[in-house]
Amino acid sequence: MQVQFFGENEKHIKTVLRARIGEEIVLCDGKGMDYLCQITSLDDGVCAKILQKTPSQAEPKTQITLYQGLPKADKMEWIIQKCVELGVVKIVPVATTRAIVKLDKKEGRKIERWQKIAEAAAKQSGRGIIPQMGQSVLTFAQAVQEAKALDLAVILYEKEQDRDLHAIVKAFSGQSIGVFIGPEGGFAEEEIALAQQNGVQCVTLGKRILRTETAGMTTIAILLYELG
Repeated sequence: MQVQFFGENEKHIKTVLRARIGEEIVLCDGKGMDYLCQITSLDDGVCAKILQKTPSQAEPKTQITLYQGLPKADKMEWIIQKCVELGVVKIVPVATTRAIVKLDKKEGRKIERWQKIAEAAAKQSGRGIIPQMGQSVLTFAQAVQEAKALDLAVILYEKEQDRDLHAIVKAFSGQSIGVFIGPEGGFAEEEIALAQQNGVQCVTLGKRILRTETAGMTTIAILLYELG
């Protein structure tokens, strides 16, 4: 069976991978399946022959959704790129009380750009799926309600002193986790109270307060390492 690629995928294979005729490459369908292919032509797009189909080995067993409070400047792009590399399945932008950024009319264009960044990061890191951005920016209350569908949800809070990720992981036996990360100013006390009322557990990463662009990556890395 032959497959053919044009546009961005063609550009990625030709200019990034610098593939040549006869070379074997691994392609994914974005739904968890990998295809070992051999390139047969580079003239009209990219043509390749499928040699083998196998389930992707790059996806973690635990599905993590990142609920990210809107950060300033272009930090969100950095967060998306690195968290996709680590293994998140979904990233949801959240408008919180202390967030300075207000997208308003730019929301649609921003989310479209963020999805492209997620796709590029998935290709670079060999993911078996393309993690999805939330279709819109959620309020904190909406995000908390959405997270109820997951097996576990945690929120990073600098005033939490007792419960750490190790304790959370030790007691976890599900498949899906939501991680709430605040913007530069952190979460308001009312947001923490709302989260706890809805079953979201406060956790600490230790005595040092991390930046918003560091906290999510660190939490995800720890969770995926501990959960295999």
